[in-house]
Amino acid sequence: MSDRWYQQAVVYCLDIDTFADSNGDGIGDIPGLIGRLDYLSRLGITCIWLNPIHPSPDRDDGYDVADFYNVDPRFGTLGDFAELLHQAGNRGIKVIIDLVVNHTSDKHPWFVSARSSPDSPYRDWFVWSETAPADRHQGMVFPGEQAETWSFDRTAKLWYYHRFYKFQPDLNIKNPEVREEIKKICAFWLQLGVAGFRMDAVPFIIEETVPGRSDAPKDFAYLTELRSHLQWRKSDAVLLAEANVEPAQLVTYFGDEGGSGNRIHMLFDFMLNAKMVLALAREDPEPIIDGLRDTPTLPPGGQWATFLRNHDEIDLSRLTAEQRADVFAKFGPDEDMQLYGRGIRRRLAPMLGNDRRRLELAYALQFSLRGTPVLRYGEEIGMGDDLALEGRDAIRTPMQWNGLPNAGFSTAAADQLVRPVVTDDGFGYEQINVARQRHDPASLLSWFERMIRTLREAPEVGVGSCTHVDVPAPRSLLVHRADGHTGTMLFLHNLGPDEVTVDLSSLASEAELPNDVLADSEYPEPGKLDDLKVSGHGYRWIRLHRTA
Repeated sequence: MSDRWYQQAVVYCLDIDTFADSNGDGIGDIPGLIGRLDYLSRLGITCIWLNPIHPSPDRDDGYDVADFYNVDPRFGTLGDFAELLHQAGNRGIKVIIDLVVNHTSDKHPWFVSARSSPDSPYRDWFVWSETAPADRHQGMVFPGEQAETWSFDRTAKLWYYHRFYKFQPDLNIKNPEVREEIKKICAFWLQLGVAGFRMDAVPFIIEETVPGRSDAPKDFAYLTELRSHLQWRKSDAVLLAEANVEPAQLVTYFGDEGGSGNRIHMLFDFMLNAKMVLALAREDPEPIIDGLRDTPTLPPGGQWATFLRNHDEIDLSRLTAEQRADVFAKFGPDEDMQLYGRGIRRRLAPMLGNDRRRLELAYALQFSLRGTPVLRYGEEIGMGDDLALEGRDAIRTPMQWNGLPNAGFSTAAADQLVRPVVTDDGFGYEQINVARQRHDPASLLSWFERMIRTLREAPEVGVGSCTHVDVPAPRSLLVHRADGHTGTMLFLHNLGPDEVTVDLSSLASEAELPNDVLADSEYPEPGKLDDLKVSGHGYRWIRLHRTA
């Protein structure tokens, strides 16, 4: 691939149904999103990641797909979607969509046919067992909401496999027809104009499930096969994958044992995400330093995707029990703030006590680390959550555009909205909205715009190296650098509440005319780098030098 646009992208994740409603039915739609593209362009977004857009019974927020070749009629038509791609392209914004091919809805025609008769051409498109598998009570993704991973179908008189909910039967990746169908799905949307796919649940997609065997082998060759297919259809198409696996396994998702980057282009960095949250909770950067030190070497073209919040819970399962307890105590002390015993179902602003300094620090840190930053809709204005909603829906409330009824999201009656808007004190839409922050140059939204513009001027963050600067420093201060062919950036982030000073004169020989390009407040010129102060919960992005 010659054009690795994804390495310098800023990705914005949104649900169409909660972003903007154009027709007053209470559900966000594609024309509504088109009407907000200028907002995203001004923010500095270069790629939109759309959560599931396909027709669905909507029992799992659209992840139970009933037709992979169409758009949910609640959102609009294929024509509307084509117009979205055109209008986004006019603004230099690419669009990627969720590729949810680990499973289908049990209402999908494939499964309806498969369960109806042993002679169905789709019977072998799913995973069946004649007897109850011994491991059917193991491997649940949503403990407490799932009781098993195999369910008995009375029509087929067989047990069928579902890694997720029972209404989401898994597709059989060992079937060549299924593999070809997934390629066709990708080809269809690439032809329409999408820039790539965020692949849901990749470790489960390539799992060759065997009843009673919990350690089923994974067919990584299919990722190579799929990557090759995408590249032939659209040379700069991208696969952004969700693979929350052990660190030692990660590189295998990027490429083969020979070191070729011939599989997934980008992986969400779940391990670094958990370590960032732990570092913020402890006000100690050591977990991040560990994360940077332990980062495996990626093949050429391989890229991490960093995030603080996404559409799911903050998954802390890769932390130790002690570390997880520290994060829960700080950011999710109440049981209704937690999920599945492993995660937090809050947005970042409530987690950080709506403290503007800590919010800026957290996102300045995320956007300065190696990889491509991913931002969840509403985070740029500090939206809150609704813990009265079930599970992960707490952070899936309508976007807050202004102080009009329903936050300007929809003109429908409040009881007709896809989900209620946030009205809690401190985070209600009348206080937290785009229009109010648009008129305030000191707002969080304005800060995000400045921060993203600054990031775009520092391409070494996306494509260069990212290393911890190991010098004597106060306990709460993280010092790291990004080096690339365009130059060098130096970053200081103080996770603690007290002002600190650090001597970085050992780097002075590398500096031409060091200057702050982004900081939480006005600081004296960096000079010889021997007396750099950083306020409590402050940050400084310093340009050391730029290569012509």
